[in-house]
Amino acid sequence: MRAVWTGAITFGLVNVPVKAYSAVEDHDIRFHQVHNADGGRIRYERKCEVCGKKVEYKDIDKAYQEGEDTVVITEEDLKSLPSAENREIEVVQFVPGDQVDPIMFERSYYLEPEGKSPKSYLLLRQTLEDTDRIAIVQFALRQKTRLGALRVRGKVLILHGLLWADEVREMDFPNAKSRAKISDQELKLSAALVDQFASDFTPKDFEDEYQIELRKLIDAKLKEGDTLDTAATFGEREEHAEDEADVIDLMEALKASLDKKRGSERKSKRGSGGKNPSKSA
Repeated sequence: MRAVWTGAITFGLVNVPVKAYSAVEDHDIRFHQVHNADGGRIRYERKCEVCGKKVEYKDIDKAYQEGEDTVVITEEDLKSLPSAENREIEVVQFVPGDQVDPIMFERSYYLEPEGKSPKSYLLLRQTLEDTDRIAIVQFALRQKTRLGALRVRGKVLILHGLLWADEVREMDFPNAKSRAKISDQELKLSAALVDQFASDFTPKDFEDEYQIELRKLIDAKLKEGDTLDTAATFGEREEHAEDEADVIDLMEALKASLDKKRGSERKSKRGSGGKNPSKSA
C-alpha cells in the first residue's frame, strides 16, 4: 500500500512524523464503455475547441470563468500558493468527540509513525485516549487546505477529512415542523419495534448483495464463453505515468509548549488589567 502523504503532526512544539494511507477502498466492479454493435472500446478524447487538436494531459491548464472574462491558472500558479506544499498536520484544538457532527466527515486516512522512534506518536495516541478527546487539525493535501479530525482507532491514529462549515447545507423542511399529535400508544408500539431490531452493530454481518450478484453474472458469462478478445476490444493501454521531520527532545518540547501557552495567557491578562475583557465593558 502506497502512502498518499508524508509529513508530521504538530501540537505545540512537538513533532510527530507520520505517513498517511487511505483507510477505505471502493469494492464496486468497474466497467468500460463499448460499442454495442461490435464491442469496440469507447474512448473520450481531449480536444481543443479552438484548434481541434488532441491535447495531452501535460499541456492542459485550469481556467476560471467570471462573466465574460476567463483567467488561466497554471500548475506553477497553484504551487506558488503558501499552503500548497504544507507538510504539517497542525493541531488547533482538542475537543470532545460528540462535538463533531458526523455529516462533516469526508475521507479517512490511517497514520503510520515514521522516524527512528515512535515515542511521540505513542504519546499523542495515549493522550487522546486518556482525555477522551479528538484533535481538530488543519493540513494540505492535493493542493487543497483541509480541516480534519484526529482520533484513535485501535492502536492507530486515524485522520478524518472534515467539510468546511460553509460546505454543509442547512435544510428546513416545512413538514418536519408539523404539530401532528402522536399518541402514547403509537410511541409505545414504535418503541417496541425498536426493541425487536435492537442489536450491536457488526459491519461484517452486512454484504453488498448487488455486487455479489453482479460478480456471479460476470462469472457465468465467462464460463459460457460469452466473451470478447480483450486486446482487440481495448487496443493498446496508455501508461500513466521523504522528508523525515526533525524530532526534538519530547519532554523539552512539551515543557516549552506549556510555557509558551502560559506566557501568552499572562500577557493577555496584563493587557486587560487582570480583568475579564468581556466583563469590563
